[in-house]
Amino acid sequence: MIHGDDAGFRALMEKITRDSGFRCASYKDKCLRRRIAVRMRASGAGSANEYAGVLDTDPKEYDRLLRSLTVNVTKFFRNWDAYASLESKVVPSLFEMGDEIRAWSAGCASGEEAYSLAILMHKHAVETKRGQRLEQLTIVGTDIDDDSLGAAERAIYGESALTETPTELRSRYFEEMAGLHSVIPAAKKLVQFERGDLLSDRPPLERVHLLMCRNVIIYFEREAQDALFASFHRALAPGGYLMLGKVETLLGEARSLFSPVNARERIFRKAP
Repeated sequence: MIHGDDAGFRALMEKITRDSGFRCASYKDKCLRRRIAVRMRASGAGSANEYAGVLDTDPKEYDRLLRSLTVNVTKFFRNWDAYASLESKVVPSLFEMGDEIRAWSAGCASGEEAYSLAILMHKHAVETKRGQRLEQLTIVGTDIDDDSLGAAERAIYGESALTETPTELRSRYFEEMAGLHSVIPAAKKLVQFERGDLLSDRPPLERVHLLMCRNVIIYFEREAQDALFASFHRALAPGGYLMLGKVETLLGEARSLFSPVNARERIFRKAP
């Protein structure tokens, strides 16, 4: 953690924002200080001013820093109860929503969340004999970290990524080789990935039917959270669903924008 030297830290945040476009002011101060401190120690910098010099002299340090600042820890079907509710309450409804089905995994990290949804959609299509609906399905995952997006596009994962995956889905939707697990082509082809900054970019889709943003919003300051919920509301189609992480909740004005489908599992629906 970076203690003291608030003027130096503020100047460092302004520099990072100016040079990289990463909007430091929207993130919680404590989280930023902790993650920047990790990179300072790794680079041998003893102060915020010294670390600013490292950023100027080592062109690769910005990449290392941004990887540290972005949240990229996830698993397939993380918090299975939430996905079980998604499967039973939301997925069947999505299949009844007009011609196209649009889903957005915001802050998708290395893709596990987006592929988890693709697996549930594929499973439902097969079980209900509606495979043709998959041709009308678009799932887009976005993240600010290029390395994470590269891993998502490869769709090859270690054992730790599947520790919460039910046995049936694991056997049906993953191929194992040399201790690694790859998403089968039938599910992989349902997802595409794009670089996108939640705080500055327009949504990759309009009239989204399901928007998943799990364990990301908690890292933002309240003002940024309010702006994100308003943006999510605009991006969703009438009756569209929003799924948050287990420790996240709607605050303030956002409560009037969405109604609960399963409040315990943080699944909501766009209010009329």
